[in-house]
Amino acid sequence: MKVLIVDDEADIRRIGELSLQSVAGWDVLLAESGAQGMATAKAQNPDLILMDMMMPEMDGLTVLRRIRKEPELAGTPVIFMTAKVQHDEVARYLEAGALGVVHKPFDPMTLPDEIRSILND
Repeated sequence: MKVLIVDDEADIRRIGELSLQSVAGWDVLLAESGAQGMATAKAQNPDLILMDMMMPEMDGLTVLRRIRKEPELAGTPVIFMTAKVQHDEVARYLEAGALGVVHKPFDPMTLPDEIRSILND
């Protein structure tokens, strides 16, 4: 599986990359902003986008809305990574088209299983 991690924090990108490559054996693409994430998604057509909610310039919801308008990306599953996981916030993410939410900070050893669980729901 090819996963695109979009997060403005280099440490989160690196930990996510190590987790998904080492633990799950997945291919990982990285982007440090919403705009870069959009460009990478268009060019690489990932199987899944794992995206930070709070980023400068374009937050995760804005990026998700733009992804859903792109014919080649509209069906790509998006899972948000965020510390903002109050019930109403999660409901808003799901209503916007996210498949699920991974709570930050995440456990790198269980991140692939958490993603699999969301994908299989």
